[in-house]
Amino acid sequence: MNRTRALNNQRSRRARRARAGIVGSAARPRLAIFRSNRFVYAQLIDDEAGRTILQASSRDLKQGSRTSKAEQAKTVGETLAKRAKEAGILKAVCDRRAYRYHGRVKALVEAARSAGLSI
Repeated sequence: MNRTRALNNQRSRRARRARAGIVGSAARPRLAIFRSNRFVYAQLIDDEAGRTILQASSRDLKQGSRTSKAEQAKTVGETLAKRAKEAGILKAVCDRRAYRYHGRVKALVEAARSAGLSI
């Protein structure tokens, strides 16, 4: 029990440090990334208005396809960038939370960049 509490405290401290200088606006929203064991989720958030502008997740993908989690994250990044372009959003700031910038997080952000979103 105490070890779990300590790990959660460390995770929340890392998330606070990563988010310390990040504030999303309507012109440049915050790209918030969350990854669970099965899925990856991404949202564009306007912190000034306190609302989510748009979102994409790997739950939206066809479940019959046997792709790796990194490939799914890449698809989510491309989908999010496409939806952002349609909404007129060209820039965003990345909020990786307590996750390291590698693996699924890196795949998602780089796919969004390559699809035209400036991060």
